[in-house]
Amino acid sequence: MSITVTLEFTPNPDTLKYTVSQPLLERPAAYEFTDAALTEGAPLAAALFAVEGVKGVMIAQDFVTVTVTGQSMLGPVNSAMLKEIPAHLEAGLPVVTSDYEPPSDHGEDNSQIAQQIKSILDQSVRPAVARDGGDIVFNRFEDGIVYLELKGSCSGCPSSTATLKMGIEHHLREMIPEVQQVEAV
Repeated sequence: MSITVTLEFTPNPDTLKYTVSQPLLERPAAYEFTDAALTEGAPLAAALFAVEGVKGVMIAQDFVTVTVTGQSMLGPVNSAMLKEIPAHLEAGLPVVTSDYEPPSDHGEDNSQIAQQIKSILDQSVRPAVARDGGDIVFNRFEDGIVYLELKGSCSGCPSSTATLKMGIEHHLREMIPEVQQVEAV
């Protein structure tokens, strides 16, 4: 079976998104790798870090986001990704190994407000930012402030502050009166 990999540009000028024609993960998730040394149990991420110019990889259900070291690396990294991703998958190599244990998707806060925030993030925010090659994950809720982790193309994106303040913060404040503001961690 031939695997199709399609390049999509993201709002982050240093990040490329590759949509893949087959599921990459067994469950909806997004695993971010910010260092090649942290790819144990994630063979696809390790292979992508071997490409010169790659400084970050995020693997989601049906896409891979690659962050490059600078604008001059976009072309060479793109050429390598369009070969490396399908070659890895067509060879039957795992994306992540069966014993891979990713960090928790959500902070450990299980209060009622935290559960509401997580639910809203999972239902409306995360799918929206995934379209741009990113992920936003709950970290904690403390003193009226929601702390979120930005991943993939969201991390370091020039428009992420606007997304947090005008989009996510506005939405959460509208839905949950206890929320006063949203901050990135």
